[in-house]
Amino acid sequence: MTSELDRIDLKMLRLLQKNGRLSNAELAQLVDVSPATCHRRTQRLFEEGYIKTVRAMIEPQKVGRGALVMVGVVLDRSTPESFGAFEKAVAKLSFVLDCNLVAGDFDYFLKIRVGDMADFNRIHGTQLIALPGVRQTRTFFVMKEVVDNALLEF
Repeated sequence: MTSELDRIDLKMLRLLQKNGRLSNAELAQLVDVSPATCHRRTQRLFEEGYIKTVRAMIEPQKVGRGALVMVGVVLDRSTPESFGAFEKAVAKLSFVLDCNLVAGDFDYFLKIRVGDMADFNRIHGTQLIALPGVRQTRTFFVMKEVVDNALLEF
């Protein structure tokens, strides 16, 4: 059972979304509540699923994953079984950052980070086209990231 969010909860969520490294004391001061109250509220936001996790955002170029690739995937059949098999298999691929079921010309869009085009060519030929039910893929190499991981507005 999730409770209603009040203005303090919403402010806490916005602040933490901008900077997940805020200490409890800093957050409490910014939302004008005691540290104990802030801690209880933060714990509740985690428990009720408003905050999924806290993690660092790594600069891809610094760790050899500077190439961003979007891949449209078409499956050979549109059945719950084929979707399930594909989703189970793609979830195991560490280079896939996002996988979304979409409406339109493709069944799925994958967001993939690799070192370079040769790196992508290798994984495409050995892993992507070998995924269950894949009939066709269409690859889009991102030339410039204009907006990436923007803050959720609420």
